Amino acid sequence: MDHETAGTLSGRILDAIGEAVIADRAFLETTMAGILARGHVLLEDVPGTGKTLTARSFARALGLSFQRIQFTPDLLPADITGSNIYREGTGEFEFSPGPIFANVVLADEINRAPPKTQAALLEAMGERQVTVDGQTHDLPEPFFVIATQNPVEQEGTFGLPEAQRDRFMIKTSVGYPAAEGERRILDRRAERTAQTPSVTQVVDGKQIPALQRVPESVSVDPRLRDYMVELARRTRRDDRVDVGVSPRGTQRLFEASRARATLGGRDFVVPEDVKRMVGPVFTHRLVLTAEADVRETTRGAVLDDILRQIEVPAVQPGR
Repeated sequence: MDHETAGTLSGRILDAIGEAVIADRAFLETTMAGILARGHVLLEDVPGTGKTLTARSFARALGLSFQRIQFTPDLLPADITGSNIYREGTGEFEFSPGPIFANVVLADEINRAPPKTQAALLEAMGERQVTVDGQTHDLPEPFFVIATQNPVEQEGTFGLPEAQRDRFMIKTSVGYPAAEGERRILDRRAERTAQTPSVTQVVDGKQIPALQRVPESVSVDPRLRDYMVELARRTRRDDRVDVGVSPRGTQRLFEASRARATLGGRDFVVPEDVKRMVGPVFTHRLVLTAEADVRETTRGAVLDDILRQIEVPAVQPGR
């Protein structure tokens, strides 16, 4: 599949999802970029903004299997990964796959599960496999997690450790729709009998691996690579930051920028691709100092300052 075809196909997928999810196009593009780059996506927003609908809609439009896991304080690791069950008929143990064995997994309110259960998800996200009783089981291909968490209601929650946050390539939010968009939600609801809107399948799930391979052939100018490295290194030197972006985070920015170029039907990255993806990729990886927290400094504000301090390289399109 060439880059122009991939861009056109991605546009059709986003159009189909936009028929169900009333959200900013930039949000849908950011989520799609994460999928193209084989990354996992963390959605942080208040309830009722369409996070679950977004995950389900992407799975439907992409023709992929979907599972939703509701994270709760009593959720056990085996409830996610599955377990070995004794079969009396054969006298043997047989592995019964858990809900993690799907192409698209919605980890709903991920911060409500205890750390041990969150850790069970960590191997699946990082290695795309699970280990049960010493046996390793591969997850379906493609596989990606879309997790949600509520930033307001924190009672009974367990904050995601830095290692788990780092496993998410992208963190973004749906946000409240504009008045026009909220009215459109009501108009569309009036035109159907079901509570939840349906999404048209655009591609066969078997095409997704080919679509995900396209960003691998997108070129990135050396000056843009230097720019990405400098952005990451500057986060480590900022006085307001306790832990800056890791080399893995720099690599994820590289991958996400190539995916963003693919959405545009291009085989090369432009500075705007990097600037569009640096926030969703870097912000959740920053750990601020206690003093910065006391002053109510936000991660986004720190990153905005860094972006203003570093000159964007002048790169000719396609060079």
